[in-house]
Amino acid sequence: MILLDKPYVSKFLKETIEKYNFPTLDTGNVIEKGELSLIGSEQIVQHFRDNTNSRIYTNSENSINWVLNHLSFTKLPEYINVFKNKIEFRKLIQGMYPDFYYKEVLLKDLDEVKLDELPMPFIIKPAVGFLSLGVHKVVDENDWLRVKQLIREEFTDAQALFPIEVVNASSFLIEEVIAGEEFAFDAYFDENGEAVVLGVLKHLFASEKDVSDRVYYTSKELIKAYLPQFKQFVQDLGEQVELKNFPVHIEVRVDEAGKLVPIEVNPMRFGGWCTTADLTHLATKLNPYHCFLSNIKPDWDQILNEMDDEIYSLIILDNSTKIPSSQISHFDYEKLLNRFCNPLELRKIDYKLYSIFGMLFTKTPRDEFHEIEEILVSDLCDLVIEESH
Repeated sequence: MILLDKPYVSKFLKETIEKYNFPTLDTGNVIEKGELSLIGSEQIVQHFRDNTNSRIYTNSENSINWVLNHLSFTKLPEYINVFKNKIEFRKLIQGMYPDFYYKEVLLKDLDEVKLDELPMPFIIKPAVGFLSLGVHKVVDENDWLRVKQLIREEFTDAQALFPIEVVNASSFLIEEVIAGEEFAFDAYFDENGEAVVLGVLKHLFASEKDVSDRVYYTSKELIKAYLPQFKQFVQDLGEQVELKNFPVHIEVRVDEAGKLVPIEVNPMRFGGWCTTADLTHLATKLNPYHCFLSNIKPDWDQILNEMDDEIYSLIILDNSTKIPSSQISHFDYEKLLNRFCNPLELRKIDYKLYSIFGMLFTKTPRDEFHEIEEILVSDLCDLVIEESH
């Protein structure tokens, strides 16, 4: 079963629902009338009462509130809390990573933090949050003054946009910087608790201080290199909570010595805004939604054998112009598309509401990878026109 909610449902997810006739509930008035055949809350609740191995997927964490209210008799609220709350998550994996430094601090106590007691540099992020909202790297005392101010501004804006369950600004996690390259991947646990990995993506950054979500990519080479290690990690993780019939989106770093440290695990979904699962499908022809809901384990040997050698990227066009979105009258999507050899899908987003101009999926030959490196560092200023006053 599927719960659909704002901010975005992709064409691919809608097509998957129709093709496989997955029972679907719209928890956020996000589907146009007559667009999909929908069911009511009672049918999902009854299904879970009748069948302990029921599975539910949501495209958005906005639906978490619905799950907590309607499926409290299942294990789902327990699973959600241990991952959604990043402090609970660090406690959960403390046995796997005994030397890892983390500390909880309340928003109102930011000024009381003693810097000389913290590892420098460090990361601060909301205990409950998503996207890169409120995530900051602090390198020195001056930086800390700047970051505290930024956090206060960000959370004033965000609470008007998102439910309190999604952005709970009261508590923050301070933790040591995790070294290495960053990866994201989708996975699920079957009815026996076995981990199934549904794709591997690398998260690129423009600089040491960059914490944005601008570029993720996948390729045959990448999946082949990291799939066994990621599967083992997910299996070990699942055994800490005895997870079953549950989907997750995981972010990790792997250092030069090959040591993996998790950044976070997002419950009940794959990448937000229908991103990572859709990118995996474009690159591999695998349908992660179908795999989870129909209990299918990918034959990775066959998939890799049939894949091409190109690089498939997700480009998130966040507003990096330093011009407030409310003051931008136009974004030049055509000019953007002309910068890429093979744009696969462009999703235009209401940037005045979400401060994201859109999302672009591309296919790039290895020898043209500079087009991805260029958009990674671009401030996008040449693609926008400011409102005239």
